[in-house]
Amino acid sequence: MILTPDIHISPRTGVYAKIVYAGSELRDFVFAELSGRFDIDLSDLTIHTLEQYINEQSLLTLPDIIIIEADNKAYWIQMVRQIKQNPLLQGMIIVVISAFSHKNWKAEAMALKIHDFYIYPFPVEDLRERLEFLVKFKLIKPRLTELSAQVDVTYKMPFYKRAFDIILSGISLLILSPFFLIIAALIRMESKGSVIYKSKRVGTGYHVFNFYKFRSMRIGADKEISDLSSLNQYTDTETEKPAFIKIKDDPRITKIGKFIRNTSIDELPQLFNVLKGDMSMVGNRPLPLYEAEMLTSNEWTTRFLGPAGLTGLWQISKRGKDDMSERERKKLDNFYASNYSFWLDMKIILRTFPALLQKERV
Repeated sequence: MILTPDIHISPRTGVYAKIVYAGSELRDFVFAELSGRFDIDLSDLTIHTLEQYINEQSLLTLPDIIIIEADNKAYWIQMVRQIKQNPLLQGMIIVVISAFSHKNWKAEAMALKIHDFYIYPFPVEDLRERLEFLVKFKLIKPRLTELSAQVDVTYKMPFYKRAFDIILSGISLLILSPFFLIIAALIRMESKGSVIYKSKRVGTGYHVFNFYKFRSMRIGADKEISDLSSLNQYTDTETEKPAFIKIKDDPRITKIGKFIRNTSIDELPQLFNVLKGDMSMVGNRPLPLYEAEMLTSNEWTTRFLGPAGLTGLWQISKRGKDDMSERERKKLDNFYASNYSFWLDMKIILRTFPALLQKERV
């Protein structure tokens, strides 16, 4: 007899994702959002019975995700430690949710390196979107790590470029801080949710980092991307699987979002990425994971051997134009990675400001 894992392909995530939940107080609250999107094990588990449940599983039936309710005696901390110490469970996604606040538990969760920690009340759709991302990233990350190891030319930031980035980004953040507060207030007035949109991006050498922007779309816009594929500016009529995604007249964008996108104000929080060293002021734009995964052939890996940047060649060449093809964009990225210099960076920065005044039609 052939054993098959008790798993489910979620229509939302498109990947295998089995969830086990330990707890009772927030169980119904969480299940209402996650059911139908994941394969949820309906076993009535507690912190004390979770260990026995895991021990009874085979490698084929182990869950992909464990959601644990924090208990007032902090047994959950011991449980997470036991899971982390088991080498067979290292790839498991662990999320802890708590029905009450505790001053030390957030720090405990960070120390244990769990994937996320939520305190009730919280938007349960945020938990669902986070789990969908973690499941996708769990499959993508090994591939990106493998690609990073295969890169035979290591990019090292020149001293002049890094010094310039620190000085310019630091001064810009200091000057723009009052403006940031105004934009943040306008975003919150129009729609609820976080002011800063944070996503995973792939930069130099396939390095994955958190990428910051002012939120310009309504909450939950990410999950609508598949329904809008016909509007993609970079659609390849031959393959119908474009590497880059830009939606024309994107209906998910808010009114304030449209303004800050057309003026590129939404990009300003990336100055923090520059200051941290994730990006440079000038370079190739860091890509979302799903785009980076499609640019792994020898022809296009060159773009990842140069610095990731806030602005670059393709942004100033044909910003927002319908005739900017996917191939043109990749060629510009490759050219910059092979030919960047201090003077080229200065030219790009100077031409960026006029480009910001062009109408963004994406």
